[in-house]
Amino acid sequence: MKLLAIRLSPQAGKSLVMRGALQLGLLATANRGHSSLFMLTPEIKDRLLQQYPMLRELPAADQAELAAAANAVQLPAGTVVFDEEQLCQGFPMLLSGNIRVIKAAPNGRELQLYRVMPGESCILTSSCLLGNTRYHARGIAEQALEMVMLPASEFHTLLGKQDSFRGYVFHLFSDRLTDLMQLVSAVAFQKLDQRLATLLINKPNPIHATHQALADELGSAREIVSRLLKGFAEQGWVKLGREQIDITDATALKKFAEL
Repeated sequence: MKLLAIRLSPQAGKSLVMRGALQLGLLATANRGHSSLFMLTPEIKDRLLQQYPMLRELPAADQAELAAAANAVQLPAGTVVFDEEQLCQGFPMLLSGNIRVIKAAPNGRELQLYRVMPGESCILTSSCLLGNTRYHARGIAEQALEMVMLPASEFHTLLGKQDSFRGYVFHLFSDRLTDLMQLVSAVAFQKLDQRLATLLINKPNPIHATHQALADELGSAREIVSRLLKGFAEQGWVKLGREQIDITDATALKKFAEL
């Protein structure tokens, strides 16, 4: 099978999507670069089965039907994959990169809900497909993204007749719901400085991130996060650099996060 690529400029991609020509429910509004839509090749199919091993349990005929119905999509970092109030018409399965799912406030503040990594599914997308509802959050390609987009009709077919696929979808529902409950608990009951400390100790050291990026993850303002980080530095817990934070006393930082 030859690789078929359709190159779209960001403006053309947005226009096609808005007209429903791609029929993927994908808001390809990349800030830079181009988006690409591919047919599934044997190489892409192999990568898909590696990341989503439950698909290997499908009969050969069902695997062939899935490969014929799905499309592979490449998106540059910064692309809005889906947005609030947008209809969902496809189920993304990631091969590389990740999607950052956020809830945005009218004043521009954001709260990160979760990230979707390769081998995982987006429970917001699953919920929209199951309930035939619109998105209530925004998904952004945090890194250059490769994924296979399964049409809604194929998603419902697999969910209805394949135990392994159904179990995968609902197992991730359970895991992600637990994560979201922990997020709600942290926002409601933890102080921002404790949430920041928890965020830092859960990242690889040194941390390569801007203060704005950390603020976006916490749903706060950059100025507040910068002030808190300066306080941590004065305590000797971290060392601040340009777009880099070195944790110098992880024990003290963790103890503070658990107060």
